[in-house]
Amino acid sequence: MEINCNGVSYYVELYGKGEPLLLLHGFTGDQSTWSQLIQTLQENYLCIVPDLIGHGKSESPQDFSRYELKQVAADLKKMLGNLNIASCNVLGYSMGGRLALQFSVLYPESTKTLLLESASPGLLLPEERMLRKKQDNQLADRIEQEGIKAFVEYWQSIPLFKTQEKLSTEKKAAIYEQRVSNSELGLANSLRGMGTGMQQSLWEELTILQFPVLLLTGEYDEKFCKIAEKMSKMIPNCEWQTICEVGHAIHVEDSEMFGRIVSGFIENRKEREYDN
Repeated sequence: MEINCNGVSYYVELYGKGEPLLLLHGFTGDQSTWSQLIQTLQENYLCIVPDLIGHGKSESPQDFSRYELKQVAADLKKMLGNLNIASCNVLGYSMGGRLALQFSVLYPESTKTLLLESASPGLLLPEERMLRKKQDNQLADRIEQEGIKAFVEYWQSIPLFKTQEKLSTEKKAAIYEQRVSNSELGLANSLRGMGTGMQQSLWEELTILQFPVLLLTGEYDEKFCKIAEKMSKMIPNCEWQTICEVGHAIHVEDSEMFGRIVSGFIENRKEREYDN
């Protein structure tokens, strides 16, 4: 279905029934990247799975400032309102994880649990953000100059995704086809407006999160394991799990294990609420 959120058209799919779970994909992804995971989760949860702004079948505005995390978080709030959902579990991967954290900071009343896969609260130092912003803008220019296929071939070759080389030929082909189906404008503006360089640091906000938080990282993703370790020491009600023999995209590389951990964490929260 399509839902208009503050003037931007979002494509959203719903699966299953039960307690709501909002799933937010990463950069170059779309709602289909969760398809294998949803096969398990939809038995117990209402899975709300949007294409994020600039991705998939959702709209790609010309103004890159419309992609800023706070504005997109407000879009998600509007989306849930249109679906008559007051609060939900929020799961985000990478870019979607940064968005999930921003949403939960802005709308804690709408967050039952926060589950972050390979995600970061942003860069702490202004000079780090300035450098990353410059790099994100250069990458955005590259997308528009070289085209979507050349960019995706480059993107899939970066060290962050090296562990995905072990995936089957069919799965790798499906990931490639999904990525190249995105628009050049949408991906470029996602980097300019929603990239790590544009993200305001949320490190200080971690200490005030009151809902249960699960951090998930892959064993081979050393950078995000270090970030998660630091985050886990700052978030009051936090659990951190590292999954063996996978990298950045855990839900792609070991969907079965990922699904068990996600559902187990949510069910534990529900049991604690019942006991209280």
